[in-house]
Amino acid sequence: MELPAILAVVLIVAGIWSLAVWPQFLRRVMKDPRSRDAGGRATRFLTVHIVLVSVSMGLGAATAAIGIAGLLA
Repeated sequence: MELPAILAVVLIVAGIWSLAVWPQFLRRVMKDPRSRDAGGRATRFLTVHIVLVSVSMGLGAATAAIGIAGLLA
């Protein structure tokens, strides 16, 4: 299947957006008092957000890669 160039560019922009936005979000979550308990251990709040950010960044990287592949094909 051939991907039109404009759609490939949209995928690249969406992937870059995800890769740029999610790390900033994670930095804010890590500073949140709900991220650590009284003993300094990670809470479920932090764990869930780390998983969310990891999956979202993986999908963002895949989206950008598909867009790049679409432009090069």
